Amino acid sequence: MKKIIIIGCGGHANSCIEILETEKKFFIFGLICKGTKKYLGYKILGDDKKLKLIKKKCKNALIGIGQIQNYKKRLKLFNLLKKEGFNLPTIISKYSIVSKKSKILEGTIVMKGVIINKNVEIGRNCIINTGAIIEHDAKIGANCHVSTGAILNGGSTIGNNCFIGSGSVINESVKIPDNQIIPSMTKVTKKYLFKK
Repeated sequence: MKKIIIIGCGGHANSCIEILETEKKFFIFGLICKGTKKYLGYKILGDDKKLKLIKKKCKNALIGIGQIQNYKKRLKLFNLLKKEGFNLPTIISKYSIVSKKSKILEGTIVMKGVIINKNVEIGRNCIINTGAIIEHDAKIGANCHVSTGAILNGGSTIGNNCFIGSGSVINESVKIPDNQIIPSMTKVTKKYLFKK
């Protein structure tokens, strides 16, 4: 198995660890976060100042920090890892259903119970969280978090750096601009007023 490090030691990291353990495609080499003890049985390797040194032993990385309200931390980490030469593989839970005709870019994780249909495009460094449904021909930009149970209907488009809250429904063919936060349980129609 290839070695991988996880950046972060919180709730999202826990979910990432479980998916990696289930998939058995990567061996978790350790975690990058504050502290000196082990976390869920895995060694804490230090903070992000040690990335250059760690890169000599492990070339793959996964960002285990969630995105609620603010995309900037994940984006900063993504850019830092790329600068240091890490690979950021796409991670897909074996308990999700993903069309072979879809396209999912690097650094994105697809959690349990997700359904991704034909001709979907998902950008870099995204979280497609538990139970989300992404219908045919939908497009999701970079650095987005589609939260638990959200539904993106056919042909909808999500811009970069967006957060789609739990249980939200994006109507077919609706286009959401960059940098938007869609609150939980929101039905987004063509009449929805987006922030500028």
